[in-house]
Amino acid sequence: MHIAVAGNIGVGKTTLTGLLAKNFNWEPHYESVDNNPYLDDFYTDMQRWAFNLQVYFLNSRFGQLKEFQESGKNIIQDRTIYEDAHIFAPNLHAMGLMTSRDFDNYSSLFNLMSSFVNSPDLLIYLRASVPTLVKQIQSRGRDYESSIRIDYLTRLNERYEAWISEYTSGKLLIIDTDDLDFSKNQEDLGFVVDKVNAELHGLF
Repeated sequence: MHIAVAGNIGVGKTTLTGLLAKNFNWEPHYESVDNNPYLDDFYTDMQRWAFNLQVYFLNSRFGQLKEFQESGKNIIQDRTIYEDAHIFAPNLHAMGLMTSRDFDNYSSLFNLMSSFVNSPDLLIYLRASVPTLVKQIQSRGRDYESSIRIDYLTRLNERYEAWISEYTSGKLLIIDTDDLDFSKNQEDLGFVVDKVNAELHGLF
């Protein structure tokens, strides 16, 4: 079984992935952040490094998905291959930070790769307002995220909402996180666990 956690930067995907993995005894797979050779450069010069970063993510996540399908394990994944293609790459293109030539090349590569992998059995979408995202990004103190602009997060949120409103590839669970703190509050985590159980196994 393949569970995926989607959502904007700073919404709590990595935290929830780890907590649900522990609760359900699933194997967690995290986004490659610390070992990403392009992130620092990207946030310094987005226009120069946008295409390189997106291809790196696409390649990394495609490799993960192939491993998931062949492993036969119950997997929970932090961020999906779809977010790069439907959220981040189109946003960079719209902002003029990725050329049309690079965007078309990227989109063609994504369409080919995605035809070889299955959609997740359950997609968990974490939704948060921009003030919540900003607060959580600041609290984790990653240097390369210090230059992220509020208008950039706002555009991403708008694209996430548009993508989720049309998502039909499998089961979808939407969780509003503005008033939740599942990392510190056991009741909030229990609420999310109950929601996940209901989606996977029914109410009874």
